[in-house]
Amino acid sequence: MKYDLVVVGGGPAGLAAAYEAYNNGIENILIIERDVELGGILNQCIHNGFGLHTFKEELTGPEYAQRFIEMVNSTKVEVMLDTMVLDIEGNKTIHAINSEKGYMEIEAKAIILAMGCRERTRGAINIPGDRPSGIFNAGAAQRYINIEGYMPGKEVVILGSGDIGLIMARRMSLEGAKVKAVVELMPYSNGLNRNIVQCLNDYDIPLYLSHTVVDIIGKERLEKVVIAKVDENRRPIKGTEIEFDCDTLLLSVGLIPENELSKNAGIELDKRTNGLIVNESMETSIEGIFACGNVVHVHDLVDFVTAEAKHAGACAAKYIKGELLRGKEIDIINGKNITYTVPQKISVEAIENNLTVFMRVNNIYRDKLITVRNEDKLIAKFKRKHLAPSEMEKILLNKKLLEGIKGNLVISLEDGE
Repeated sequence: MKYDLVVVGGGPAGLAAAYEAYNNGIENILIIERDVELGGILNQCIHNGFGLHTFKEELTGPEYAQRFIEMVNSTKVEVMLDTMVLDIEGNKTIHAINSEKGYMEIEAKAIILAMGCRERTRGAINIPGDRPSGIFNAGAAQRYINIEGYMPGKEVVILGSGDIGLIMARRMSLEGAKVKAVVELMPYSNGLNRNIVQCLNDYDIPLYLSHTVVDIIGKERLEKVVIAKVDENRRPIKGTEIEFDCDTLLLSVGLIPENELSKNAGIELDKRTNGLIVNESMETSIEGIFACGNVVHVHDLVDFVTAEAKHAGACAAKYIKGELLRGKEIDIINGKNITYTVPQKISVEAIENNLTVFMRVNNIYRDKLITVRNEDKLIAKFKRKHLAPSEMEKILLNKKLLEGIKGNLVISLEDGE
């Protein structure tokens, strides 16, 4: 099988990338999705708040996904569902398998990786204690309730105040469960402010900042969870323990870009994000393999995923047509108080008009400047009233600002006017 473009992943990133590539003149496109339907994680996100940037209205996750599914279905893009990609080679040969066609080798002129991300597990954070039933990742519990129709438990503690944890606090409450606490290791929440208000405050659910789970008690089923306050080094403080009787613990302790295929293909990863290193065209370290969405870095909003995926789709189309510009690459380095930047590498010659740079900060800040410097020369600065690690920041750099620079760019968070 031969295609001009193969998109791995049929979630919001894959759908938007395929649709944009099609609109840029590439018709021979295949989307490979391991689930039995398109839409990805959006299918289980039945709450609203999606689409304000993309469609200028508030939609639920399934509604947002359905719009893109219909857009893709209106094209000649082929879709292969219930299909697992086993391996991707550097020469852009894809090895895949499904129950209908068996083992397949698929050749592509270009590939877009859009596999999304997965949840960190209990094993990844080493919570001590017993190993009873009743401990779920928040996303798994969300699927049980919203898609499978099962209720995970009745008395709940949630570890982690990321957006999935906050949304599940509200969802469990609406289904009749008693959410006794949301526990957060950091001194600030890792979720969007609107979710703290709408999911915790509106339901009188207490949020314990600078706390973590120190013991899990239960034989067959979870019986108790013990939490404790942590010091500035995030170590539990003896004597601050609080016990909660509960039958369910939900873990919302971070997301990891799903990059096993990428690693096996030899594509360069960013240790800061566990995502892929990309350039201004969303191209990875292997020429002709592009990436977008949560496989690159974990996003707050699906609208940002869509915008990034459209850019990747348009650039993949240019690559297939031999129109993708290239030039000397420079690195974007995260300076003071910045955790990471995407893209990590750029070629100024290849930028069309503006370069969008996404980043996250390492703490909560007020009234700061995001600065862009080249060899200590200030190229641009952007005022920000409020910044938090849970909220992705983005800046736009005009190509004219970058022309003539030598060496790398450093993006930092600084005091100043």
